[in-house]
Amino acid sequence: MARALIHMPANARKGEVIEIRALVAHPMESGYRPDAGGKLVPRDILTSFTCRYNGVTVFSAELHPAVSANPYIAFFTVATESGTLEFSWQGDHGFAQTETMPITVSNS
Repeated sequence: MARALIHMPANARKGEVIEIRALVAHPMESGYRPDAGGKLVPRDILTSFTCRYNGVTVFSAELHPAVSANPYIAFFTVATESGTLEFSWQGDHGFAQTETMPITVSNS
């Protein structure tokens, strides 16, 4: 399982715009690079990232071979209610990583 780092506020006011930053450790091999023997190294990339806030998708991205190793994704969303944000990465060779982070939203 890859290591994921997620930075976001644990608490927010209702209606506040919050920044979420996510990074996952993954080598991201494009499939175009030759190995020492001259054969192409098989492609091994992350193909998608999705963030769901209480089950509703608030951000998603399709990833391609040009994305760097250990991709870093930053985006904003509005704090609407307390709950859980679920972060999912999908990739080649059956790679799947899911992490969750709680958020507490107050009315004031």
